[in-house]
Amino acid sequence: MLDDELSDDIHPLFHGAPKSTEFRKLRKRLVQNVREAIETYGMVRPGDRWLVCLSGGKDSYTLLAVLTELKWRGLLPVDLLACNLDQGQPGFPATVLPEFLTRMGVPHRIEYQDTYSVVTSKIAPGGTMCSLCSRLRRGNLYRIAREEGCSTVVLGHHRDDILETFFMNLFHGGRLASMPPRLVNEEGDLFLARPLAFVPEVDCDRFARAMNYPIIPCDLCGSQEGLQRAQVKKLLDDWETRSPGRRQVMFRALMNVRPSHLADPALFDFAALALGLPGDTENPKQLRLPD
Repeated sequence: MLDDELSDDIHPLFHGAPKSTEFRKLRKRLVQNVREAIETYGMVRPGDRWLVCLSGGKDSYTLLAVLTELKWRGLLPVDLLACNLDQGQPGFPATVLPEFLTRMGVPHRIEYQDTYSVVTSKIAPGGTMCSLCSRLRRGNLYRIAREEGCSTVVLGHHRDDILETFFMNLFHGGRLASMPPRLVNEEGDLFLARPLAFVPEVDCDRFARAMNYPIIPCDLCGSQEGLQRAQVKKLLDDWETRSPGRRQVMFRALMNVRPSHLADPALFDFAALALGLPGDTENPKQLRLPD
């Protein structure tokens, strides 16, 4: 059925798409992965409005294209509003995204908020700006979502981002946690969704390059070599090179958690273990989930 669904190049976001079999398979795989993530994590409430965050990088272009494709074909019953937050980084090409979105006929909102100056005033020269910059960006996106009547803020984090965050927390944060595919914000009034959760980064890169989208580099605030995330990414790259498919195996592990084989007494009541009961983990009497 999906082959028929993708048979025509009908939306402007896909105009000029390569006709090769390889690209067709890539496009089909992206659509399948996004649909699977949306269904697996129950992201859709029919009639809702989604704020699709567009940075101008390969991942957000891929996200916008696939969601637009699904909506165009009646497979995503929500309203989509693309949004770019111009944070005032030096050299940011402010006209690229408005011109692109207008040309493609994509409903959008462009917002200017000079968070760059705030970050540089608080972070010492040479310090890592990403964390504060991200928090300020997220706060503005939540505000925009409320103003636009959106129930869900949609981000372009892909499978590899989720894995990298897991290892960042493992190595540097002292906890087992990552980016969840779907969550409710702290205020409890907005969903946050990551429909690219099952999509490898390499597929986003191949897709955006093949479509020749006007990519905006993510280093506008200056290269910050030696970031912990870059180190984790290199580690995962090395593992993938030595053992192709390693990333997918590790991601599957995030979906196959056994609390009784870890060490968190808030997730598993080790003190309640007793002889005569099943010794393996999945006895619900022995599980105590957090409030």
